[in-house]
Amino acid sequence: MDKLNFKTANGVDVNLEKLSQLFPEAITETKDENGNIKRVANLDILKTLLNGYVADPNDVECYEFTWPGKREAIMEAAKSTTKTLRPCPEESKNWDTTQNLYIEGDNLEVLKLLQESYLGKVKMIYIDPPYNTGKDFVYRDNFNKTQSENQEDQTVRDEETDDNLFQNTESNGRFHSDWCSMIYPRLKLARDLLSDDGVIFISIDDNEVINLKKICDEIFGESNFLIIFPRVTKKGGKSSDDIAKNHDYVLSYVKNANLADLKGVEHNDSGFSNKDEFFEYRGYYKVNQTLDYDSLGYVKSLDYPIEINGEIFYAGGSKSDYEERQKGNHARADWGWRWRWELFQFALKNGFIEIHRGGQRPRIYTKTYQNVTIDKVEGQYKIVEINRTKPLSTLEFTENLFSNDNAKKSIDSLLPKGVFDYTKPPSLIKRLCNIVNQNDYIILDFFSGSATTAHACMQLNAEDGGNRKFIMVQLPEVCAPESEASKAGYKNICEIGKERIRRAGEKIKAEHATTAPNLDIGFRVLKLDESNMKEVYYKPDELSQDMLSGLESNIKEDRNDLDLLYACLIDWGVELALPLKTEEINGVKVYTVNDSEIPDLIACFSENIPETTIREIAKRKPLRVVFRDSSFADSPSKINVTEIFKTLSPNTTIKVL
Repeated sequence: MDKLNFKTANGVDVNLEKLSQLFPEAITETKDENGNIKRVANLDILKTLLNGYVADPNDVECYEFTWPGKREAIMEAAKSTTKTLRPCPEESKNWDTTQNLYIEGDNLEVLKLLQESYLGKVKMIYIDPPYNTGKDFVYRDNFNKTQSENQEDQTVRDEETDDNLFQNTESNGRFHSDWCSMIYPRLKLARDLLSDDGVIFISIDDNEVINLKKICDEIFGESNFLIIFPRVTKKGGKSSDDIAKNHDYVLSYVKNANLADLKGVEHNDSGFSNKDEFFEYRGYYKVNQTLDYDSLGYVKSLDYPIEINGEIFYAGGSKSDYEERQKGNHARADWGWRWRWELFQFALKNGFIEIHRGGQRPRIYTKTYQNVTIDKVEGQYKIVEINRTKPLSTLEFTENLFSNDNAKKSIDSLLPKGVFDYTKPPSLIKRLCNIVNQNDYIILDFFSGSATTAHACMQLNAEDGGNRKFIMVQLPEVCAPESEASKAGYKNICEIGKERIRRAGEKIKAEHATTAPNLDIGFRVLKLDESNMKEVYYKPDELSQDMLSGLESNIKEDRNDLDLLYACLIDWGVELALPLKTEEINGVKVYTVNDSEIPDLIACFSENIPETTIREIAKRKPLRVVFRDSSFADSPSKINVTEIFKTLSPNTTIKVL
């Protein structure tokens, strides 16, 4: 039985593997400093294979975007991690059934941990990173900076917030470099999570938009650039500068321009608000103007009596006036219907007509539906489907609907006023989601802040019946003691985000109780932490056999079964929001991930597991099964387990920890 590694893949190894697929002849072997064989790339062979297309910086100038610390930022994205995500059911909502995740911790480490479980599975990413205004905080990554690059560390630590953050003031000699070094490895890792038809949207302002564009061109490819949307932040207001800054930007890239699955946006017409018996197919409808009018030139063929359920209607309402018009006694502009008789009869028969009673007389109105219209096809009137979308515009987000004022109203309606500044409105995220040409996909936000993205995801699912799942990632930045958030009882930003999701979810579900009764408003909370395993697990060669035998367990004492289970899911690349079933089989606790005809994983971490339990697990034929190494008394016991699975479930992969 192999042991689980509990260490994410090294990005350099991944790159070597990709290179070996393209140029196997350029991969060779050598020895490292300890005499161990390792794979390396032969640059001379690569240069030969790419003859004439290899840039030598010593001989020719090349276009590039760089800054002090870029090399370290690139290397940081490739580093592995032994950290883990620990589940917190007590802080979660609907733990057993939800497909949503809320992850607390440094997003750089979290993105590394998500690489196997969500590689190529995220359809949309939205992030709202620090704008680098000189007042906000950015992440403090542990890059190794040389003395020549940075003679003096001018960053300002804020002792009241978090050791992982620092205030990047404009007086800092590395003002832009620090921000670029922060965002680069995170975007590098995020790209790997995107599906081939996926898209990323990034909110930013003019402090770093130029640098961000260059970084994204490098990571995603210039040909995959989609658009930069300006977004109105406020319609008016004063500014200390000569020019008021009333907008920021949403920068967008696709993973692969040839596979991008995007669409225009639906016309924002609030008039579609009525429902009838045709709703499931036709959608909402709106009532148009009356069918009769007297403002255009008189046309005799449009002046006819209408019978509906035995009641006769005349244009203008008067039978005598109708009779006079038929004799030729009419004005140049006089009463008539907007539709010809044949079209009206088809519309009446198919529910496009509505009678309103009140006022001086009953009036006939026409109805326009969201999804269908009446059209003449090969000489016959028919109901045809329509696409009420418009092409994307660079001015898509210049309406006040997407402004900071609207964002403030949204969060203030759910939480105490002033607990979170500079949030984005749910309307912005909803509109971005609608650009994606599906409604069943994963949305990732790894600068989730007040969890606007989760709010928008639930709201949109309620409105269109979608099944979007969200993954929120946020560093638990401590709320300053004098802040409104601290006064309201929130210790850190994560507490604000989780509470917003709870309150927004309940509000949305109440508003859509009949149309979306099964709406997922839950989330599983996971928290970044050090490895579940003691150091000996990673460096067993450094301890003598006597010392190893003296250790009762290689698992830290404060870790429980769920901690171990989620570490296994991460190591094996299993999604973290799959259904989880807990049961007892012959007196021992067993965990089943995605209990189906072929479960994704079954785990049992008990000591001395009975053979009857092993056989029952094997009969269920899971893809993977994991036990503790200490679950078996000796090597023969392990061999017996292996033989049981060979007989009952030969395709199951067995590992231990």
